[in-house]
Amino acid sequence: MKQKIVIGLSVILGLVFAPLADAIEFDEVRNFEDVFVISGEASGRDRLLVSWDIADDYYLYNNKFLRFAAATEGVVLGEPVIPRGEIKFDDLLGEEVEKYHAELTVVLPLDSVSPDLDSIDLKVRSQGCLENELCYPPTQQLLTIKLPAAEAVPQSEPAGGLLSGLGKAAELPLQDPQAALQPEQAFIYESIGFSADAALVRFTAQPGYYLYTDKFEFKVTGGDGFELQSVERPAGVTKDDPEFGPVPVYYGQVEIPLRFNRPAGEAQDITLEARFQGCRDGDICYPPMKRSVTFQMPAAEQAIERTVTAKSRAKEAAPISEQDKLATLLTSHPARAIAAFFVAGLLLAFTPCVFPMVPILSGIIVGQGDRLTTLRAFWLSLVYVLAMAVTYTVAGVLAGLFGQNLQAVFQNPWIISGFVAVFVVLAFSMFGFFELQLPGRLQTRLAEASNQQQGGQLWGVAVMGFLSALIVGPCVAPPLMAALIVIGSSGDAVLGGVALFSLAMGMGLPLIIFGVSAGKLVPRAGAWMDAIKAVFGVGMLALAIWMLERILPGGLIMLLWGVLAVSCGIYLGAMDRLEAGVSGWRRLWKSLGIVLLVLGITEIVGAAAGGDYWLRPLSGLKTGSVSEAAQEHSEFARIKSLDDLESALAGSRAKQRPAMLDFYADWCVECKRMERNTFPEPRVRAEFERFDLLQADVTANDDVDQALMQQFGIIGPPAILFFDSRGEEMKAYRLVGYFEADEFAAHLQKVLSAR
Repeated sequence: MKQKIVIGLSVILGLVFAPLADAIEFDEVRNFEDVFVISGEASGRDRLLVSWDIADDYYLYNNKFLRFAAATEGVVLGEPVIPRGEIKFDDLLGEEVEKYHAELTVVLPLDSVSPDLDSIDLKVRSQGCLENELCYPPTQQLLTIKLPAAEAVPQSEPAGGLLSGLGKAAELPLQDPQAALQPEQAFIYESIGFSADAALVRFTAQPGYYLYTDKFEFKVTGGDGFELQSVERPAGVTKDDPEFGPVPVYYGQVEIPLRFNRPAGEAQDITLEARFQGCRDGDICYPPMKRSVTFQMPAAEQAIERTVTAKSRAKEAAPISEQDKLATLLTSHPARAIAAFFVAGLLLAFTPCVFPMVPILSGIIVGQGDRLTTLRAFWLSLVYVLAMAVTYTVAGVLAGLFGQNLQAVFQNPWIISGFVAVFVVLAFSMFGFFELQLPGRLQTRLAEASNQQQGGQLWGVAVMGFLSALIVGPCVAPPLMAALIVIGSSGDAVLGGVALFSLAMGMGLPLIIFGVSAGKLVPRAGAWMDAIKAVFGVGMLALAIWMLERILPGGLIMLLWGVLAVSCGIYLGAMDRLEAGVSGWRRLWKSLGIVLLVLGITEIVGAAAGGDYWLRPLSGLKTGSVSEAAQEHSEFARIKSLDDLESALAGSRAKQRPAMLDFYADWCVECKRMERNTFPEPRVRAEFERFDLLQADVTANDDVDQALMQQFGIIGPPAILFFDSRGEEMKAYRLVGYFEADEFAAHLQKVLSAR
């Protein structure tokens, strides 16, 4: 009964996760134990080898379900050594996973074993799948593994691993504590073959010495047909090294599994060359060393060939950036990807680069006055969103094909100023008999101009949607970058364009919902309608100031915010005397007016004191004349051209330090959010100490800026690139878009571990 339940659950899981795959019949589902045949053996009393023989078209996952537990008292297991599998996108789970086909062998150290034990019962929990059909539930299997006699491990040898019987001393006596050991004495290199296609190498650093984890390189220099396929370096410990700064290192003994491609044949000797580097703690660093060791590899009944070489495996093992994942999804599963892009657009709708479109659309709708109906609001919203989506799509396709970001071109100060003027016109057209009226003739002309724009002509609304897409939200996000990658690499403008249109419609759906809601809830006429129009008029002025932040100094922006807040506070009655017996609403508006008045005065005082960020108006009053924003930004070295970048990276290579390159622009809202919210955080600044920080300011978007961005396939900011200590870009770690401090700091740590 239990077996039937498991099989039934397997079929259900397969149907859930693979709706597009051909359904498998119930009777065709094989038992887990028959397709994933497990076995185990002890290579000594210090180590077990657990192996799976995997049937064709099936694979095991390396995930949270691959677990080992001792069912025998007196046994303490060490951390398993699991070789790298194939990193691929899995259709059943919808994400990148690590798979094993054909066979898998895991080295399981035994930290301690009772001397009287002659066997161990081992619980092994794993999960596997039938390719593109179904996934089995996590399954536990029980193994009984016989141990060699305790006397098999001589007491004079170190019992630390498979290499303990090679005959070399693990430690050498230090005859003179002040004299540095010769390299051959300070670092011992050994190796042994423990299966037909795998070897285990061990390095022993003497007490007071250590090895750099990222300096290991291996090469087969002797052995008929052997080719190194993968190297599995364990994690080290972080040390503040005087030569390279904080780096991961190995102390004592470290064992590194290696796997090979090889032909069938008898046991034979191979020679393995290792390159590595180490230091004596506190003073001496040895130059890079090269050693070779010859050992015997067991026989192989058949050739072992894997398609992934050691070099390409290291590349695959690196994390895949979000934009590259989406690009892969778009090319491999277009239908699923289009839906994913729509969902991504929904999320982007609430970011600072898109959110300002809400007051633009609401201003158009509220400006309809007595003519506003729910249906009319729907059509206005739909036309606005469709125009925005088409513009976004066309601009994106052109950027992907020609590498030119049309949105960046529209960040010209004159164009932004013209768009701001439109907002101001729309705002004053909503004030009506507002107390701060312009002269009658000029007010009439402005009202007529704005009414032509918003007076029910759908083409006028479409123009606003067109301009909004080009001017308001030019920041680059991972979904946008993924579509541009597909267009640029494959030339498939149709597929990329459909993805961009789906993304834009996802961004526009909340706008349509908001517009229809406004059309239903906003009163048709009367004093309330006039008050609501005045509120949206103020919103338009606020949006104009927000746009001006891209081209005006921070202090002037603070002054504008202060003037707007003071004006609103006075209009709400902050300076008026309340008569006895006034309503509670009147008192509430006066209270709000006083708050706005105080906030406005604070902004004006902050601007006069040298502040430059309106959300921190009093930062200019702190000790020192340099503003906080300038202090946060001063640690970046500015570059302009490719030559500047090459010169900066040459300096990083000389210091053996990684570098980070931040693409920034004054008109990029997300760039400023990163500078003000993410970069100043202590945990991020602590990681910055380990990088050479570079910044390319592409605000001007001139020929030099475009050449620099085209060199790296960057369409626009925000984008952050990382370079290793050799000056080569670590493309798998590239970031696009905005990141919170915790997520960004964790990413920096991954970069440092992988460099």
